Amino acid sequence: MSNKIIAKSATIIGVATLCSRILGFIRDIVIARLFGVYIYAQAFVIAFRIPNLLRDLVGEGAVNAVLVPVFSEYTVKDNKQAFWELVNVVLNFLLVMLSAITILGVMFSPLIVRAIAPGFVSDPEKLAATIKLSRIIFPYVLLISLAAYSMGVLNSLRHFSVPAFAPCLLNISVIVCALAFGEEIVGLASGVLVGGVLQLAVQIPVLYRKGFRLQLFKQFKHPAAKTIGKLMVPRLLSSSIYQLNNFVDSIFGSLAWIVGEGGVAILYFSYRLIQFPLGIFSNALAQAILPAFSTQALEENHEKLKHTLAFGLRATFFVMLPACVGLMVLSKPIIGTLFGGRKFDLYSVNATANALFFYSIGLFAYGGTRIVQSCFFALKDTRTPAKIAGLALLIGIVLNSILMFPLKIAGLALATSISGITTFCILFFILKKRLGDFKSEPIFNSFARTLLASIAMGLVSFIVSQKIFLGTHTVDKLLNLSLSILFGLISYIIFCFVFKVSEMRELWKWLRERRVQ
Repeated sequence: MSNKIIAKSATIIGVATLCSRILGFIRDIVIARLFGVYIYAQAFVIAFRIPNLLRDLVGEGAVNAVLVPVFSEYTVKDNKQAFWELVNVVLNFLLVMLSAITILGVMFSPLIVRAIAPGFVSDPEKLAATIKLSRIIFPYVLLISLAAYSMGVLNSLRHFSVPAFAPCLLNISVIVCALAFGEEIVGLASGVLVGGVLQLAVQIPVLYRKGFRLQLFKQFKHPAAKTIGKLMVPRLLSSSIYQLNNFVDSIFGSLAWIVGEGGVAILYFSYRLIQFPLGIFSNALAQAILPAFSTQALEENHEKLKHTLAFGLRATFFVMLPACVGLMVLSKPIIGTLFGGRKFDLYSVNATANALFFYSIGLFAYGGTRIVQSCFFALKDTRTPAKIAGLALLIGIVLNSILMFPLKIAGLALATSISGITTFCILFFILKKRLGDFKSEPIFNSFARTLLASIAMGLVSFIVSQKIFLGTHTVDKLLNLSLSILFGLISYIIFCFVFKVSEMRELWKWLRERRVQ
């Protein structure tokens, strides 16, 4: 799988993710303006976070780390019967496990909510609303995990488009239900469930066209099942540690008497903006590059693997560093323009903008970690990322405990950034030691040049945002923000040539070749 094919696959995923993120922004704008950062917004964030934990544990996280590499081996062996047998065996295990988790989750929602949002206990109305929503949303675990599993099967077969566009259906569903129910919070929960059904349903016809035939509970044994089980345990540990980081933020964010009112919702809205560039580019690239890593890891000589890894990191920094600086510089205009209005008042705007600023510091590391982790997973090493994730969790807890007092809710965001940068650096140097040199000098050189171009771009965007003021109406603010981003983008391109960023020259050369063709 060449870099061109990876780039093409990443482009498909990126376009799909862009559509999903745009719809996600509209969804979040609707939620923000209907509920602000107060009781019902916080209740929904916590209720939705619980199934997201389990989705990552048994769904998307397991798919990326374990199933795609193992499934990819069977596609290389070209044994379709064995491949589909394995798909059905794993599906049967998932159905049993997910059904049990869903039932237990509904039963023990009161205990779970109290554990991850202890600050809600002092507010009976907030606690009751969160428990009610949690019980309604919990079946989403089963639906989205099966949808993620379907995505993994299709990605192993090099089919990316339908699974990539499936999340758009969730956002559309939540938007429609939220607008239909108005300020009744049950509308959001209903939208989540309908969206889960749609994400799974849209992939089933594609699976059948590829050759899948359901064999429900007929077989639970397969030669690769033990391999998957051995790889799954440390991956589950790693995923749970990663999600514990989010839960730690929820625990600290719920302590309103320390970090301020609305902490849980503030962290949610600000981190959603961080997920925009991550989802469009880094996640798309990591998802597209994993099958290539998986097949290249089977070769005795890892030269192709190292070359692909270097390509992935350089491409990630080329996009993530300017995004990092841009979000920091324009944090307040972005939050005020997108979310400001109705119940999302001035306090909500300022607090969310501060959290976004500090989250943005670690953006390049979040993206780089996804690429490096994919390489570890392709090498069938899920233990190392799990260990480093555990270390990052401890660092995050310590930093949260320290930084929340002077910086309030922004301190929790800064702790996440520092923890993320530490995680990336440790994983990078461990992988460098294991694989040997994988052109790390060009990576560092590209990082430094891109950072300089990004800082220069940030100065331009800041000056433009301060000098241009068309008015306080929503349309005027949107035009102000658009001009600041546009001037920043143009200046970034110029500064990349000034600082001789190789990725920009390569991109420019590719565009010229395409134009000639």
